[in-house]
Amino acid sequence: MNNQSDEKLLNDVLRFQGEEITGSLLYEKLAKECKDEHNAAVLFDMAEAEKRHYAFWKSISGQEVAPSRGRIMFFTLLAKVLGLTFTLKLLEKGEEVTAADYARVASIHPGAEKMGEEEEQHEDALLAMIDEERLSYVGSIVLGLNDALVELTGTLAGLTFAFQKGKLVAVSGIITGIAAALSMAASNYLASKADNDPKAKKAALYTGGAYLITVILLVLPYLIVPQTGFWIYASLGITLLIAVGIIAGFNFYVSVARSEAFKPRFLEMAGISLGVAFLSFLVGLLVRSVVGAE
Repeated sequence: MNNQSDEKLLNDVLRFQGEEITGSLLYEKLAKECKDEHNAAVLFDMAEAEKRHYAFWKSISGQEVAPSRGRIMFFTLLAKVLGLTFTLKLLEKGEEVTAADYARVASIHPGAEKMGEEEEQHEDALLAMIDEERLSYVGSIVLGLNDALVELTGTLAGLTFAFQKGKLVAVSGIITGIAAALSMAASNYLASKADNDPKAKKAALYTGGAYLITVILLVLPYLIVPQTGFWIYASLGITLLIAVGIIAGFNFYVSVARSEAFKPRFLEMAGISLGVAFLSFLVGLLVRSVVGAE
């Protein structure tokens, strides 16, 4: 084997070491900050597993590798904002080592390929044990988010073409949105209560909160963009881009946290929201023409 190949293999091993020691310290830090005892125990197990993997790669390289402090800080913050499950699965996606990587190392250490397979199985099993409350409310968030996107994009599109006055559109959108958020939260609470769901109040809060946040983001362009001439239509365009961004962001979160396909969910949700908005354009033009709202 030539020197260039030896150097490539060593670099691979050192990369694996860096990922393992970074993961070990991150899991340990998250475990210490985790209030749920079950999740903390799982995280400590993951930290120990990564530490053993680091020792394995170190036995091949014969070198120490420093962890990435920046990655540890970033993923710790991400866990606080977006949750433990999403953060851990995103981290694992970013650290996937291919079978080809292990096969290359296996040429100098036969146990590498088998260790890689065992590592992946073990990590998947541990991740499956993580129990995070917020993920049990994804259905409630989808309800509020999707309803707000469908109703508000349609409403704002229709009002924009009917009134062509930004402030009037914004006020109408805010009033409609707040009323709809309260109505949606109340409906979700009553439906959950009827099913004897002990988490009915929290489910309602998640639904109403998701709806209200979406309303604020969609109406925002009409409040900060100048509302004269062409700009009112620019506000609508920005609102639609925000809607697509919200859909993409939420579906990316769910696809990672719940290990589901991103594209079908995104296309379905975007298609429904933008389709309703387009139909509302036509309704707005029709109302403006028939009623004579100038």
